[in-house]
Amino acid sequence: MENTDPLAPKPTAEEESDVHFEPVVRLTEQVETKTLEEDEEVLFKMRAKLFRFDTAGSEWKERGTGDVRLLSHKSTKKVRLVMRRDKTLKVCANHLIGKEMKLQPNIGSDRSWVWKVAADYSETPPTSETLAIRFANSENAAQFKKAFEDAQKTNEIIVSGGTQGEEAETEAKAEEPKAEEPKTEEPKAEEPAAEEKKDDAEKAEEKE
Repeated sequence: MENTDPLAPKPTAEEESDVHFEPVVRLTEQVETKTLEEDEEVLFKMRAKLFRFDTAGSEWKERGTGDVRLLSHKSTKKVRLVMRRDKTLKVCANHLIGKEMKLQPNIGSDRSWVWKVAADYSETPPTSETLAIRFANSENAAQFKKAFEDAQKTNEIIVSGGTQGEEAETEAKAEEPKAEEPKTEEPKAEEPAAEEKKDDAEKAEEKE
C-alpha cells in the first residue's frame, strides 16, 4: 500500500533500487579445524579439576575443569596426557608421560594426585610445572593412577626400542619354571665275581 502521508520521508534513489550483495562468508559452511588429536586413540577419559603450583606466590592456582585424557598415537604408540577446559576447550595440560614422573598423593586427600612435568606444552614456550589433579572420588583417582602408570610402562618400552608384545613375552619366559635336569647316578663299582673271590681265598691258604 502506497504511503500518502505528505510528512513521510520519501525514499531515496538508492533505497528504491533493489541491490543484492553476495555474502563474503556463508555462515552455513563449516570450517574444518584440526586439534592434532585425529591420529590418536583415547585410552582413558575422566572429568577432573587441574591445578598448578605458582612458585612466585607459593600457592596452588586452578588451571581448569574438564576431561583429562590419555591419548595413544596410532603410529608411534606413545601416550600423552591432554586436558581441555570446559566450553572454551582451551588446553590446560599437554605432555608426554615419562617414567621419571611420580604420582604422589596430595596431603589430606585420597582423590587427588601431584606430579612434576619438565615440559608441559599447553603454553608456548613449554614450561616446567608442578601439577595437581582432583577427581570426584577415590575410585576415580585410583583408575587414573593405574592408567597413568600403564602409560609410563608403554612409553618406556617404546623409548628402549622394544614393543609391548616383546616385553610380555620376556616376562612370561622369566616366569616359566625351569625344567629339572635328569639326575644321573654315579655308576657303582661292580663287586668281583664269586669265582674271583674263591681264587683269592685259595691263594691265601697256600701262603699259610
